[in-house]
Amino acid sequence: MQLHKIAKAYQGNRILADCSYTFAAGGAYILMGDNGSGKSTLFRLAALLEPPDQGEVRYLQGDLTLPPDITLKRRLTMVFPRVGVFSRSVSENVAYGLKIRGLPRDRVREQVARALEEVALSHKTHQPAATLSSGETMRLGLARALAVEPEVLFLDEPTTHIDRANTRLIEDCLLQTLRERALTLILITHDPAQAHRLGGRRLLLQEGRIVEVD
Repeated sequence: MQLHKIAKAYQGNRILADCSYTFAAGGAYILMGDNGSGKSTLFRLAALLEPPDQGEVRYLQGDLTLPPDITLKRRLTMVFPRVGVFSRSVSENVAYGLKIRGLPRDRVREQVARALEEVALSHKTHQPAATLSSGETMRLGLARALAVEPEVLFLDEPTTHIDRANTRLIEDCLLQTLRERALTLILITHDPAQAHRLGGRRLLLQEGRIVEVD
């Protein structure tokens, strides 16, 4: 995925200016920076949630640039700091994205079971999702994203509102996922220790520009 000279402003307030970067397939990319630096806007543009005012977001397959249609968007998944749940069981929440994709029942069951095991929620399979703790709800959101087997997983500060034990479980899950799945992780965090633990490339944003890559 390539960001090519992208810029974005809201109500005349410039948020991003002339940002370019190429994300190779596989591995972790950590977006860091102060509040207002442009991290979340860069995240939303890269995830195709909204278009840039200038420049391009390109998803490549070989030498071919893929159109930003529903087929491509289904290869991307996002988890935000607040996870919404349906008034259903944990497993039914995780199965939602698979069912709307029309997967066979056996395949849905298999992928739900795998995702719940990865986030250590297998024992909550039949529990109403609304009864989960905030940390468990975030893990449910991650399971729902992983179940559809995305090629790119976007996480916006997934551990900001949860306790340390659940934070550790999510970090362990992400490390395992990076080892076992062929996906690219793009994550926003304010926690340098978390960025260090997850490894990968760290991109620092300041005043709407990528100023450092570690």
